[in-house]
Amino acid sequence: MTDSRRDALSAALSAAQTRVADATRAAGRADGDVTLLVVTKFFPASDVVHLLDLGVREVGESREPEAGRKLAEVSAARPDVSFDADMIGTVQRKKARSVARWARRVHSVDSLDLIDAFGGAAARCRDEGERTSPLGVLLQLSLDGDPSRGGLVEADLADAADRVASHDALSLEGLMVIAPLDIEAGAAMQQAAAVRERFIVSHPEAREFSAGMSGDLEEAIAAGSTCVRVGTAIMGPRPILSL
Repeated sequence: MTDSRRDALSAALSAAQTRVADATRAAGRADGDVTLLVVTKFFPASDVVHLLDLGVREVGESREPEAGRKLAEVSAARPDVSFDADMIGTVQRKKARSVARWARRVHSVDSLDLIDAFGGAAARCRDEGERTSPLGVLLQLSLDGDPSRGGLVEADLADAADRVASHDALSLEGLMVIAPLDIEAGAAMQQAAAVRERFIVSHPEAREFSAGMSGDLEEAIAAGSTCVRVGTAIMGPRPILSL
């Protein structure tokens, strides 16, 4: 089973990498402009170990504390392999400290209160030797203003960016977007790209643009995405028994 799972992951990873490379070239962009973040949420540590053996060095998780435990297991299994893990899902403020222990960056920051929670958590982790670099922050952009989907509307981005800057243990790295279901993917990505262009005029350091998933990565890359978050196309359907 182990060999067959590794083989399946290898084939799916290769196919996803080809999609990203083809879309990057089709958009007239340079090879390497777009990072493939493999979303490993719901899947076991053994799958992440397979991915590391296949050359993956960046993964995305969304459930804490399961993610922290799983990543510790992966690190124990492959202590000689360095890799980065990003938090891509909704975060409760009370879990900010545990996320700050392992996350390189958080893609889903969508409120001033959450920024403050992460700012304090990252500072404590730094002071206690649990991290040595600032916690990266991507502000989640809402295109439809639906609070149930999370995200900040464009008018609120400036205040959020200022709040991130007020915490020396945080680093504003860019924006993240999830295309609303009721907007065609290409149109949604182009709308998000326009917001991003306006945002980086005043925040030129915040150039990361986390946009695109298994179903719309081509549209996202055409709109300037620097990071596509791909789970299902590589990992397969969510397992019936999750972590």
